[in-house]
Amino acid sequence: MTAPSGTKAAQLTAIEQSGWGLPFRFFQPHNLAFWVYLAGVGSGALALLRYFGAGGTFYTPALTGGVLLFGLYLVPWLVLLRHQNRFTAQPGGLLTAAFAWGGLAAAFGIALPANTALLEIWTKLGGTAFASNWAAGLTAPIDEEFAKALGLVLLIGLAPRLVRSVYDGFIIGAFLGLGFQVFEDVLYVYNGATQSFGADQIGSSLQIFVIRGATGIVSHALFSAVFCAGLMWVLGRDRADRNVVRGVLTMLVAMVFHFAWDDMNGLSGNSALSVVLPFVIAVVELTFLFYVLRHAARRERTWTRELLGPEAEAGVLDPALLDAVSGLRKERKAYRKHVRGRRAARHRTAAASDLAREIARAGGRETDRVAHARAELVRLHQRS
Repeated sequence: MTAPSGTKAAQLTAIEQSGWGLPFRFFQPHNLAFWVYLAGVGSGALALLRYFGAGGTFYTPALTGGVLLFGLYLVPWLVLLRHQNRFTAQPGGLLTAAFAWGGLAAAFGIALPANTALLEIWTKLGGTAFASNWAAGLTAPIDEEFAKALGLVLLIGLAPRLVRSVYDGFIIGAFLGLGFQVFEDVLYVYNGATQSFGADQIGSSLQIFVIRGATGIVSHALFSAVFCAGLMWVLGRDRADRNVVRGVLTMLVAMVFHFAWDDMNGLSGNSALSVVLPFVIAVVELTFLFYVLRHAARRERTWTRELLGPEAEAGVLDPALLDAVSGLRKERKAYRKHVRGRRAARHRTAAASDLAREIARAGGRETDRVAHARAELVRLHQRS
């Protein structure tokens, strides 16, 4: 039996290290992480039923409106995150588990009772005015970020070979935060209806949907993506990724962002600055998000390049396409110029990503699906 070539050996190593292509198995009765996960999600679900159950019948229009509106709100988020989940993509079942933990365990099982208790403590310590300006920002960044990140730790326990890199933490963190965000938004709709004693529930739902939907771009999904990326740097599941200092600082920055967003009124002093400050904070947060994403995906891009190495060596894809499919925006933009067409570049990079995914699923072996994905890439190349 002949030894694999250098590029083939690198490909097999990348598949092994990344875990790309492995299925996610949720039911693991012999795994403690499985039972802790069930307990967390179960307690959150019970807390949700208790919270909404008391006035659920009277406030049905508000609840229904909130669920429908923020259910639709999920669609563009899922499209965006699907695009970002292109490097060694995580299985849908794993991401669904992350969403459920964020929405039920983190939001209702942990954060809701913890926030209630801590807000009362801040009111007693600093008075009503202090609590109004600062209590939310001194509470939520701590219990909410760690509650969501606990879901990442449990998913590592459930899928240790799938959750390996900082990029995995970034994507899973975004789904944890998105679950928290959507369930919390429905809670805001319900609370808004109770505060107005059930008057104009549909109108109140729409108003909260517009406000929360607009601010949601720089909310929990962003905080958790950054925080969980930092946590993965600290944990260093892949030795090449381990950087404790960067990880701790990244987690702290996510908490500072959360603090600034929750205590906007306290920071602006209810002055004219309150009009400008949200936009300034949003720009800073998005800039840092892309900085983290760029560094988080470094290992993933290397894996993608190594995984497609034998295909490039065989001439299935040229060096420019390999750079584009394993690179950043700069490389993709250069490839668009190379092929003189945005549409052609998009189709070819998508086909190359499909080929990488099929090779990973096959464990580097030749299968009908791999052959089909390769033929499709060759066909697109010959059309030009």
